[in-house]
Amino acid sequence: MKKEIKNIKYVYLIGIGGIGMSALARYFVDAGKIVAGYDRSESKITDALSDLGCDISFVDSLETIPSEIINADKSELLIIFTPAIPKNSIILNYFINKEYELNKRSEVLGIISNNHKTVAVAGTHGKTSVSTMIAHIFHNSDKTSNAILGGISKNYNSNFILDKNSKSPEYLITEADEFDRSFLQLYPHTAVITSMDADHLDIYSDINDLQETFRKFMNQIDKKGNLIIKKGLITDKERIPQNVYTYSFAEESDFFALNVFSGSDFGTFDISTPKGIFKDFKISIPGRLNIENAVAAFAASFVNGIDAETIKNALSHWNGVKRRFEYIIKTPEIVFIDDYAHHPEEIKAFVASVKDIYKDKKILGIFQPHLFSRTRDFSTEFANELSELENIILLEIYPAREEPIPGVTSDIIFSKIKSKNKIKSNKEDLLKTIDSIDFDIVLTIGAGDIDKMVEPIKKMLLSI
Repeated sequence: MKKEIKNIKYVYLIGIGGIGMSALARYFVDAGKIVAGYDRSESKITDALSDLGCDISFVDSLETIPSEIINADKSELLIIFTPAIPKNSIILNYFINKEYELNKRSEVLGIISNNHKTVAVAGTHGKTSVSTMIAHIFHNSDKTSNAILGGISKNYNSNFILDKNSKSPEYLITEADEFDRSFLQLYPHTAVITSMDADHLDIYSDINDLQETFRKFMNQIDKKGNLIIKKGLITDKERIPQNVYTYSFAEESDFFALNVFSGSDFGTFDISTPKGIFKDFKISIPGRLNIENAVAAFAASFVNGIDAETIKNALSHWNGVKRRFEYIIKTPEIVFIDDYAHHPEEIKAFVASVKDIYKDKKILGIFQPHLFSRTRDFSTEFANELSELENIILLEIYPAREEPIPGVTSDIIFSKIKSKNKIKSNKEDLLKTIDSIDFDIVLTIGAGDIDKMVEPIKKMLLSI
């Protein structure tokens, strides 16, 4: 990115409704820029941006680009695009053919982060919950910070958390996304790494390539900074120049949980640290995974000088992230939880947490695979994790940015699922299919458009 942000008057985002792109849109609105963009479909996110004054179109046509963007001086216009936009997009190709400077979201985030002491959370899963926890802790401390997140924080109903008391906050809390090697645009002061499982094999040649890229990211951490990494992901921390701390759920590490209780309404635990044991932590989003995430968030905050009592208080009123272990219904008769899990390891952790809380309950999982390539690469692993559910409804693949791959459908997962009570369904028949099954708990699982079924399922369940 060649332009300086202070010289920009107009910002146009191609794919403005994406969770990462929309956070940048909010950032630039707050900075006083005129913001517009295109996305292929309307959503709650685009509705919220429109309410902030963003001019958004949903038709991939030159006629929908606002005239003030078309007529803007190129030196005053910033165009941002997401790699999820199809290469044949009419709007994208217009700006390419007219030789505008186009910037990936990751490049712009990298430029923004250079103005702050950045705390970046990386990992093939877990990064949204951990970064949102950290952002909430910092926001409730004496540190000045902004946050650009990959999920909607329920505390702030936003993926952009602004420090209203500082025009130039010291810290920026953000996710470090491994997709498209985007996180190599970041040079954080503190980094958290939650996981390095095989994923995005359309981008990486294999798991070794992915893990080597994570190593490059680690080498970009400020030499006087901190690396907080889940225990077991590296074995040679003495070779890393930064301050390196390991964390885990309950395995002995630099930071880990003790005396854990996880019920249906909350979790409690103590935290062991290099500075001693701190007691009586409580979070209202239960489950083993959320407690482990809280340990990571504690560590990142603690090494940056936030005291344990401040962290404990912030965690006690952290309300979670939309579509991350989100309770939609929780009554004595029925429980409905929605989760963004779209990788086998995420599903494993999510299902394990649910089963740990709701022992001996009949669980129905509704899963929508995300991406043809991910389905192809992990069909066996998906089937193994889904087989842990008593009942499973499998939907067709949500393609996102991809074209179909011959022979790759959700059938290749379905055929390997060991559960006897498995059904394939389309979204049109989903409610009728759910109604034919006996269950106590319903889980919707996936990163595609399965979230559009949450409200209809909720209405149906409440009417039973």
